Amino acid sequence: MGTNFRLPGPTPLPPPVLAAMRREMIPHRGPVFRTMFREVLRLAREIHRTDGDVLIWPGTGSAGWEAAIVNLLSPGDPVLAAVCGAFGDRFARVGVAFGLDVRRLDVPWGEAVTPSALARSLIEHPDVKAVFLTHNETSTGVTNPLPELAVTVRDHGAVIVVDAVSSAGALPLETAGWGLDFVFSGSQKAWMCPPGLMIAAVGARAWEAHARSRFPRFFWDLTAAKESAEQGMTPTTPPLTLLYAYHAALQMIAAEGLDAVWRRHAALGKLTRDGVVAAGLRLFADPAVASDTVTAFLPPEGVTAGALLEVLRRDHGVEAQGGQGHLADRLVRFGHMGWAHEPELRDALGALDRAVAVLGRGRRASAETG
Repeated sequence: MGTNFRLPGPTPLPPPVLAAMRREMIPHRGPVFRTMFREVLRLAREIHRTDGDVLIWPGTGSAGWEAAIVNLLSPGDPVLAAVCGAFGDRFARVGVAFGLDVRRLDVPWGEAVTPSALARSLIEHPDVKAVFLTHNETSTGVTNPLPELAVTVRDHGAVIVVDAVSSAGALPLETAGWGLDFVFSGSQKAWMCPPGLMIAAVGARAWEAHARSRFPRFFWDLTAAKESAEQGMTPTTPPLTLLYAYHAALQMIAAEGLDAVWRRHAALGKLTRDGVVAAGLRLFADPAVASDTVTAFLPPEGVTAGALLEVLRRDHGVEAQGGQGHLADRLVRFGHMGWAHEPELRDALGALDRAVAVLGRGRRASAETG
């Protein structure tokens, strides 16, 4: 029995990506690398829907929090963090660690940040210079209404910083069309690559903020990355194998067509939510704001997330994941992003239905003998 990988990251690697990673090393300052890297950046701009800069560093998606802060802000700057889950909370905590004056808009986990709540918070904090938004909150399976939130922030005049780690490459994301200033993600989610790359789309207003920023920086410096990218290079030794993988993944997305990729993920999201409900389980997020890349749901009453995950893994070869923070053992999360398709999702949902039935029989037997 093979493993049905339903983690919300890292995600399964498609054969072309695995094949690309077997390539031999090349001179990372030579013409072959320059040609490939320029093509990577061109495709990344296309898929981010921007004519602006897209820059790449070694690092995970979490590195994007730090890169945004040290490039766009200065110590003591007031910022607003919109928090509706574990990753929004971490973004806020990184800001505190760097000495920013972090104000929080806290929304109950499982709900989305609304434009009206964001507008009220900006009225309360008119001095904020940047707003931290999580496009898709991986910990709760909620997609925030980013286009509307971005309008609210732009009307205020603050810089829009977007954690798109579990949305880029899978959910509609219009960097230029929505007026987003700094959008970062990690290679291990919908990009269909191993962990290890941080990708950031940088808009004109972000460059203006960068010119004013007073944080010290070296490795994450946007100017250094841009100057090197214009020469088809990176400022430090590039992670060649990961860039081979990302190049192959971008080509796959381009070949499928970005709109088709978005439609596929929307269909997979609905399929998963319908399957969870059919198994008699309750979705954590309101379907109106539910994510099409990761679905969070509650285990059966009286059963911990860990117990359900163990049955799925041991008896059915399905690797899913629990919740995070205070929801660690109260939620189960199924990932369906990147190289994900209907057959394996139907298999996983069938396994879920059987696991729930087994656990239900076990509870009834325990109650009868107790």
